[in-house]
Amino acid sequence: MNNNRLYFLDWIRIFAFFVLIFYHTGMYYVTWDWHVKSPDASHAIEPLMILSSPWRLGLLFMISGVATAFMLKKIRVGALLRQRSWRLLVPLIFGMFVIVPPQAYFEVVEKVAYQGGYGDFMRLYLARYHGFCRGDDCLIMPTWNHLWFVAYLWVYTMIGGLIVWLLGARFTAVSDTLGRLLSGWRIVVLPVAVLALARFTLADRFEATHALVDDWYNHAQYFFLFALGALLAMQNQVWAKVEALRFTSLGLWLASWALIVCYWSIPEAMANTPEVQQWKPLFRTIYCICQWAPILTVCGFGRRHLNFDSAKRRYLTEAVFPVYILHQTLIVCMAHWMKPIKLAPGIEGVFLIVLTFAISFGVFEVVRRIGVLRPLFGLTSQKSAYAAQAPAAAAMPAR
Repeated sequence: MNNNRLYFLDWIRIFAFFVLIFYHTGMYYVTWDWHVKSPDASHAIEPLMILSSPWRLGLLFMISGVATAFMLKKIRVGALLRQRSWRLLVPLIFGMFVIVPPQAYFEVVEKVAYQGGYGDFMRLYLARYHGFCRGDDCLIMPTWNHLWFVAYLWVYTMIGGLIVWLLGARFTAVSDTLGRLLSGWRIVVLPVAVLALARFTLADRFEATHALVDDWYNHAQYFFLFALGALLAMQNQVWAKVEALRFTSLGLWLASWALIVCYWSIPEAMANTPEVQQWKPLFRTIYCICQWAPILTVCGFGRRHLNFDSAKRRYLTEAVFPVYILHQTLIVCMAHWMKPIKLAPGIEGVFLIVLTFAISFGVFEVVRRIGVLRPLFGLTSQKSAYAAQAPAAAAMPAR
């Protein structure tokens, strides 16, 4: 067992959250349903979106599980649950009533031609008005939109903490057993098998809602990856195997991605024929490979090239959560405001990405300096943040 911090997972977490800015900007330009849509929306970049959509959130939940296990080495379960509740629920509630509502406002302006001002809309939002509908599709308010990840992470942390408390010292034994089990081909096949079981049994019955109470397929995959991360956090030999398999997993990722893009590109009239439907179980399994192989790839290459500390890592580790909280609202608002300008989609998309990064980090620079604002964006007190950086710098490995 190894209690050293896995710095490469910090870097991967940073990059994964930043990928969300690119991904959610892309959501404005594809045909998939989203809060606001470009008049130039098309299928053009959908294959690139599929390159990350099956696995990026699973990766973040797995890294969160690793982080939870490391925190449990430092503090008791009860203290961890109190700390995580403060750092997750405060920004979630703040986000739902301050950060997220502009997304919902511009969504109803565009989708149902709402004519009221933002003040009138907020009165409806706070009153839990459910009359913004397109057919059977009604906007539920208040909403957490992209902050669903925070709500799910809090629930998984509470459940995980309870399990660790119930297991006691046996948690380490379970972790060691799993570490020994995931060797050779099993490190690829067994997680894929669990993800496939969830997909075959739950995906058709429970469509993704991100509403927590009825989202059982998502819970099956995301809590599994969260728990897997927690159990493997201290198993350094597993991370070494992941690094050794990085090129194999890269090949599996790219091959499964190409097959999924081809399958999802089949015209609807052809897709419903018996000849195509008979291949559906196989492609569901391939999709699960495209969920797990990229995680192995990113972790493998990350461990090889990013397993170091630096001042940049410490700065970005603190910045990434506030940036995540802000980014989607910025994209939605700016996309709506830019529509009358009629920029070319490529130029407009670049502007959205650049401005989202710039404004998000600008707000972070303000928030990190004002003590009363820090908890609203998931940051610890300034004193705690300073204390946490000192041991990280001391633990920096020589390179």
